[in-house]
Amino acid sequence: MVRRKKTTIFTDAKETTTVRELKKIIQGIMKVEPENQQLMNERGTEIFDDDKQLSDYNLSAQTARAQSPATVALVFRQENGEFESLDITPLSSPPELPEVMKPQETQAHEVN
Repeated sequence: MVRRKKTTIFTDAKETTTVRELKKIIQGIMKVEPENQQLMNERGTEIFDDDKQLSDYNLSAQTARAQSPATVALVFRQENGEFESLDITPLSSPPELPEVMKPQETQAHEVN
């Protein structure tokens, strides 16, 4: 899962995929050249090197699954040549289900 501001991109990549290859996937979606992208961990504390594989950043089948994807942060180069600050809008939580949609407690009936 690649996140930037309010944008979330879900993509499937292998542990052996390089950061550069992931940037090319993002380029196909976001229309931003790989050299104008910077990928990092979701806290922004580690910038990913283009020549390294995703597994070098602990992104593997053990840490990233369809039901629980790993998050990679994305920032773009601004017109002044600097990369923008990391900004990821938190995902919203779904609203609580209305009472009529909640599972009903089945009452045990004793058969005599």
